[in-house]
Amino acid sequence: MTEQSTNRRAARNLRDAAIPLTRGRPRGKRAKPRQSRLRRPDYPRSGRSGWRRWIPSWRQLLASFGTAVSALVILVGIAYARTEIPEDLNAFATQQDNVYYWSDGSPMARTGWVSRQEMPLEKIPEHVRWAVLAAENAGFYSDPGVSVGGVTRALWRTVGDGDTQGGSTITQQYVKNVYLTQEQSFSRKFTEMLLAIKLDRHLSKDQILEEYLNTSWFGRGTYGLQRASQAYYGKEVTQLNASEGAFLAAMLKGASLYDPALRPGNRERAVQRWSWTLDRMVEIGKLTPEERARYTTFPEPKALAKPHSAGGQDGYLVELAETYAKRAGHITEEQFALGGYQIYTTFDKRRMAALTKAVGEARAGLDPKDREADRYARFGAASVAPDGRILAVHGGPDYKKQAFNESNASTVPAGTAFTPFVYAAALEHGVQRTRNGPRIPVTPSTVYDGNDGVVLRTPEGPYWDRGGRKAKAHNLDGRSHGRISLRQAMADSADAPFLQLGMDVGLDRVRRTAQSAGLLASSFGPPVPDFSFGNSTPSAIRVAAAYSTFAAKGTHTEPYSVRRVTRNGAPVPLTAPRSQRAMSATVAAQVTEALGSGGPGDPGGRDEHAGKTGGTLDDTARWYVGYTRGESTAVVVYRMDLTKSLAPLPLEGLGGDSPDGAHRPAEIFDQYTEAVSRTTNRTETQGGMSG
Repeated sequence: MTEQSTNRRAARNLRDAAIPLTRGRPRGKRAKPRQSRLRRPDYPRSGRSGWRRWIPSWRQLLASFGTAVSALVILVGIAYARTEIPEDLNAFATQQDNVYYWSDGSPMARTGWVSRQEMPLEKIPEHVRWAVLAAENAGFYSDPGVSVGGVTRALWRTVGDGDTQGGSTITQQYVKNVYLTQEQSFSRKFTEMLLAIKLDRHLSKDQILEEYLNTSWFGRGTYGLQRASQAYYGKEVTQLNASEGAFLAAMLKGASLYDPALRPGNRERAVQRWSWTLDRMVEIGKLTPEERARYTTFPEPKALAKPHSAGGQDGYLVELAETYAKRAGHITEEQFALGGYQIYTTFDKRRMAALTKAVGEARAGLDPKDREADRYARFGAASVAPDGRILAVHGGPDYKKQAFNESNASTVPAGTAFTPFVYAAALEHGVQRTRNGPRIPVTPSTVYDGNDGVVLRTPEGPYWDRGGRKAKAHNLDGRSHGRISLRQAMADSADAPFLQLGMDVGLDRVRRTAQSAGLLASSFGPPVPDFSFGNSTPSAIRVAAAYSTFAAKGTHTEPYSVRRVTRNGAPVPLTAPRSQRAMSATVAAQVTEALGSGGPGDPGGRDEHAGKTGGTLDDTARWYVGYTRGESTAVVVYRMDLTKSLAPLPLEGLGGDSPDGAHRPAEIFDQYTEAVSRTTNRTETQGGMSG
């Protein structure tokens, strides 16, 4: 076969092979080229019926996920590029004192120890540094500034109420502390993450750690390890060992949870956290097992020291005002410790001077060195205006010597100083002497048995105590007053009728009346007949505020010690003190009349007042509470050994006197009100002359 024939055969074969590609197509017509176009997504999906049409295919899911991820990456990239590290730190970098002002606007006290001091990282012992890192962020030197897993957990907790630091790296915590707020929100967490990544690229790890250790909150009013070391251990940070460093590391999780000085349960948590931190240091190779074995005893921090610079009576005023400002202004401990607040109090300088002098002279009459009955004597006194302003307080001998506020003690029984609230409840609600019977109105002229030792009765008969004996009502003076009107019984301090009156009114109604007038529910005693005899333990401040309800014609306003708060001149919103109608104006006037007013239902003049002595059958508290139209003042004398308990001790023999020494609170009241009246008259006279 020639080469030519072979080529012809190959060409024929190729032609035959091409025939099927054009078979069936009309001769002489060329195929139209395909037009390229985008296909519409097959969704809802064809070829399927019902709900299955709406289930995307795996290709569609993959494409959607890829698109979302790409968009997210682009958005994060844009946000990162536009995020700049702020030049200004938060306020604690220029921390200030807090300033307190009298009601007339003059300065009263400055507090706060501007407690932050820079300490170079090289001076902070390495074992202390690693105690913090082991507890907070062991991978600090290798992470990019954020922890993806930690951020995820933190974002989840943002929805709930979880720990605000547990999901953050050291860098993130530093960013939050010095650049951002403590707000728990997605936007704040997202900004924190971006800033942390950018900061990690601009600063070395050592720089970030140094700044973090110098700016973090450690409790007890301190920022930074140096001040924390001084506050908890009274030493420089350079002198701390690994065990002490492990304890301080726990404070970063919240001093309110781990400082043993704040709550009883804190010590147990602190010991667990301290031990875990030391074990963690061994685990990451920063403490040898031999070194760990040396730290078996918990390093007890020293007792909590008050940061107030105010002494004398001013210290008690500062404590009251600080507590109120934080609560009413919703200011956290950390925020308040930063300083810069101006607290304008309700305390009257003239009244404070008068009350301090009156109590001081009474205290000077005691001889605790030579007379045992004079030891542990306490004088609580407070003056409150009808609109709730706390005008004056006597808290103790000196705040720096005794931080316990004697006017705010809630373990001293009110005794018969409580009976006006029983009287008010009866006038307001009437009595019920038969089971399921009608309530009978009570008036000041209603007569009760005022004899000493009269048997208490219920609708079913005599009231039996737990010892199986008939309960009896007694008068503090031991006298029998016979049949007596309630008004006269109140005026003469014939107390026995008010025990029976409380039973007839109903102790639940007496309790509601007293609480509406201003006594705290937490101070109430058990609901037994002695409830009407003052087994409750309100503070002098609360008793004064409750009596001021009578002066305010039945309206009670919660006592408050701060009028206004600003921070660096900017107002801080305060929750307004609550006011409510506690009793009718008629009832308040009837109580005032019985307590010895100068006119029917209203203290007649500035110097005239309504008042009530008070005491207990076991003679552990002696009261006098009096009020005018302008203020209500409560004075209580009691004995209490603060080193043993908060239980009051008997007063018999106090000052060398007999139990008749119940007049001492009234003398303090009289001296105080006379001094206030004199200074007020002098001020008005000077004002008239200048006019």
